[in-house]
Amino acid sequence: MSRFRTAAAAAALALAACAVTSVVAAPAASADTTTCSPTGTISAGEYIIQANEWNSADRQCITYTSGTAWSVSTANFNLSGGAPATYPSIFKGCHWGLCTPGSGLPIQVSKLGSAVSSWSTVQPGSGAYDVAYDLWFNSTPTTSGQPDGTEIMIWLNSRGGVQPFGSPVGNATIAGHNWTVWTGQQTGWKIISYVLNPGATSVSNLDIKAMINDSVARGSLNPAHYLLDAEAGFEIWQGGQGLATTSFSFAATTGGGGGDTSPPTVPGNLAVTGTTSSTAALSWSPSTDNVGVAGYRVYRNGTQVATTAATSFTDTGLSASTRYTYSVAAYDQAGNVSAQSAGVTATTSPGGGGGGGCTATYTVSNQWATGFTANVTVTNTGTAATTGWKVTWTWAGNQQISNTWNGVESHSGQSETVTNANYNGVVAPGGNTSFGFQAGYSGTNTSPTLTCTAS
Repeated sequence: MSRFRTAAAAAALALAACAVTSVVAAPAASADTTTCSPTGTISAGEYIIQANEWNSADRQCITYTSGTAWSVSTANFNLSGGAPATYPSIFKGCHWGLCTPGSGLPIQVSKLGSAVSSWSTVQPGSGAYDVAYDLWFNSTPTTSGQPDGTEIMIWLNSRGGVQPFGSPVGNATIAGHNWTVWTGQQTGWKIISYVLNPGATSVSNLDIKAMINDSVARGSLNPAHYLLDAEAGFEIWQGGQGLATTSFSFAATTGGGGGDTSPPTVPGNLAVTGTTSSTAALSWSPSTDNVGVAGYRVYRNGTQVATTAATSFTDTGLSASTRYTYSVAAYDQAGNVSAQSAGVTATTSPGGGGGGGCTATYTVSNQWATGFTANVTVTNTGTAATTGWKVTWTWAGNQQISNTWNGVESHSGQSETVTNANYNGVVAPGGNTSFGFQAGYSGTNTSPTLTCTAS
């Protein structure tokens, strides 16, 4: 299967060609209102529901029932790759000049006090689609076309092997959930995507501001830019009929007062507190800030590899007998970032130490025509606790992983490597842990032979 990519970015270009240039509200609708127009919209109180079909001529209808409930009542798309056919969605704010009433948006990121959302969905058991938020940011408070800042996508779920635009850069725990983070660069804007692990059909009181803060901390979002709107819907490649939102809410407020422009102090006393053949443990003294330190960026050999709210971090998945250089910078809620600390070096120990060993057991948990999910159980067969583990294999076919949970995935061609996450590298003798992933394929889905290495 060819690698899918998100349509929201490409949809922006298509919509810009027919952008609404005046700030208006969608026509009011009564319950059980249906539109089959590719550009149709339906008013739902303080929200607008949009058909947003831009990459297909196939018939799509969306039906509004009551409150914020709506569904894809007609659809049978059949795209095999590339951009999706459509992104039917509900939104609050201003989308290409079309604005909902009384949204409180735009809000400058540095002045955002809170942003919270709940969303409940119905997800059919067939097709290829994702279930995702789409947040748009712009350098100015208004635009009638393509925003020039950042697009944040928050994926609750997906099926059929679809995956975000760009490439994965790691896992993070944000707003009480674990996410795989992807980043990419379009011609005129940045994209950062958060994929929920494992996927879900609903979220309640999701702290969207925490996701925005993480995007700022990673350098993907400028805190001087403006949040224009929040959308929630379905990017569809195949099928689509039956996808539905049963309820949705989004609320954003300003934090009050002027913008914070003072960065935290530089973290001090960065030190290496321990190494193994595949890990390096760090600690440092806390920074101070005029408002409050939100967290720290950790850099390995000049490249950011993690963010953390703690004053310690263990880097995993390293090569044995290798020297690495680390530095740390602090950031605050407004996105101000300190200078990087003085660097320290860590050299991992040689591999193959005694007392360690592990096995990896592979199980396909769900499979459909174009994709599957799998779980891998890692068992410590040694006489001492592990400090980290690595599982490798080579696909016999054209399988391609789209997202991973409880592990950090990398690949070269059909060769795969998954190392432990920050929180599950330690496994007691005889104990086990696990990771999972979703992947796409075509033809035969032969199970691979796994190799497990413990440190």
